[in-house]
Amino acid sequence: MPDLEFKPVAHDREAFLAKARMREGFAEAYAGLAPEYELAAQLLAARARAGLTQEAVAARMQTTKSAVSRLESGSRHTPSLGTLRRYARAVGCELEVRLIPAK
Repeated sequence: MPDLEFKPVAHDREAFLAKARMREGFAEAYAGLAPEYELAAQLLAARARAGLTQEAVAARMQTTKSAVSRLESGSRHTPSLGTLRRYARAVGCELEVRLIPAK
C-alpha cells in the first residue's frame, strides 16, 4: 500500500512567476488563464488543509491519482460540476459556484 501521508513540496510561486513574467507574452497568456489558475490554487489549498495526498483524494473520489493531478493542474482540462463536487467532498469542503457581474 502506498504511503498516503501528506508531504508538501516546497515551491516558491512568487519567484517562479517573477522569472516567468520576463518572458514575452507571458503576462497576457497568464491573465487569460486566471480563472483556471485560481481554481487550481483553491483545489491545492483545500487538499493541503485536509492533509491528503493526491492518492488519498483519488481513493475517496473513486478515481485515479492521474485524474486528480489533471484536475489540480489548472490545464485546459475542464472538469464537470459533478467532478468538482466529488473533489470538494473528498477534501471536506462544499462547492460554491458564483456568477459575478463583469466590470
